[in-house]
Amino acid sequence: MRVSALYWGILPGLATSSDGGFSVEDHDWVYQDHDQMTQILHDVNADCPEITRVYSLSIPSVEGRELIAIEISSNPGVHEVGEPEFKYVGNMHGNEAVGRQLLLTLPEYFCKEYKNGNKRIQWLVNNTRIHILPTMNPDGFAKALKQLKEESTNDWLVGRTNANDKDLNRNFPDLDRVLFGDKRNCFNFDHTRRHGPNNHIEAVTGRLKLEPETEAVIEWLQEYPFVLSANLHGGDIVANYPYDDSCTGKKGFSVSPDNDVFRFLALSYSQWHPVMSQQGNKAACTDMGSQLFPDGITNGAEWYPLSGGMQDYNYLHTNTFELTIELSCVKMPPESELQQYWLDNLNSLLHYIRMTHIGIKGIVVDEEGNGIPNANINVAGIDHDITTALDGDYWRLLTSGAYRVTASADGYSSETKTCYVAEMETASICNFELRPSNEIPKTVKGFNERLENLLNKL
Repeated sequence: MRVSALYWGILPGLATSSDGGFSVEDHDWVYQDHDQMTQILHDVNADCPEITRVYSLSIPSVEGRELIAIEISSNPGVHEVGEPEFKYVGNMHGNEAVGRQLLLTLPEYFCKEYKNGNKRIQWLVNNTRIHILPTMNPDGFAKALKQLKEESTNDWLVGRTNANDKDLNRNFPDLDRVLFGDKRNCFNFDHTRRHGPNNHIEAVTGRLKLEPETEAVIEWLQEYPFVLSANLHGGDIVANYPYDDSCTGKKGFSVSPDNDVFRFLALSYSQWHPVMSQQGNKAACTDMGSQLFPDGITNGAEWYPLSGGMQDYNYLHTNTFELTIELSCVKMPPESELQQYWLDNLNSLLHYIRMTHIGIKGIVVDEEGNGIPNANINVAGIDHDITTALDGDYWRLLTSGAYRVTASADGYSSETKTCYVAEMETASICNFELRPSNEIPKTVKGFNERLENLLNKL
């Protein structure tokens, strides 16, 4: 699987800056508290207001800290039809701090390199709406930072959870269990839809109490039509892809319908990381008993199964494909090592954003050219559908090949066509025009049936 040509063949130029751009030597490689982090993001916005916007998620943390995000785009604050949206989330576990530091540095890098004429960066900014949430767990980070300052070390677990002592990566609705169904029936589970759809599954929480940070992210996912995402963690060095859980709940490879795409995405990060890419030859975290990860990637459940994770929630409830990227053996390494982590990850971080543009994209319209929201996009042979955004535009991540793609919507006749995805190109355009159908839309039909049943009972 040739990941490199897909990106570097299109966008020449290195991640290192020229004179006037981002300077590694001049950057302050230290951990900042929440107020300092917030100020840094606002400083970037003040320096590059034409391509950035700072905003808060809808719900603050348990202790009242805002979940601050920054958008990087050629038209900040606006979803442009046809332009895909991407997100990075860091510091879900508060003491896993490398991701937070990288995501706090990345906006400054984008700002300075964009202004300095870096063609690679300008292409990404002009063609992608990028959202960066440096910390999802500011309360946990504050606890970890306090221990680091007072004791010059951080315990493996101090600050991991939020202020209610809840692990946020076990706090999302467990849609894997909805997909897999009863563990007693796993022996005949064949990844068909025996348990219902494996996409856009209703997020029923049951007895699960969602933490405010979890609720904020869930609402964030509903607000923006994210296409691709990565959740940055620490504790090993590997790119992890779905599924994170298995039918039995036990360790073992758990394949998703988009396994080929997810492996491609994971390789797109690991291949450009000097340590992660060597994981098949030498375990990165040998002092901690780390295992070998061929090519620096792993299926989540094959590594260790978990339920209620954010990665699978993204895939099973929304259109978003998400990976979990483990960045460091030590969760909160000394500040003196932060610069090297930046150098190790920069190319991977940029290359992964570029993967938002693989596959096919287009718009689904009616006969008058109006976009049809929530239309279904089905790829033959891949049992996982995505839906169009409010303007009728969509993005379907795929590897190279020819695909039979069907667009459908209530009240319209479906349309099927062959869409081609070539290597070394951006997403292929595959538009659809749907004509009104004589069939009664499912929503109306269902209402009429319920009304008829009610009248029969009177």
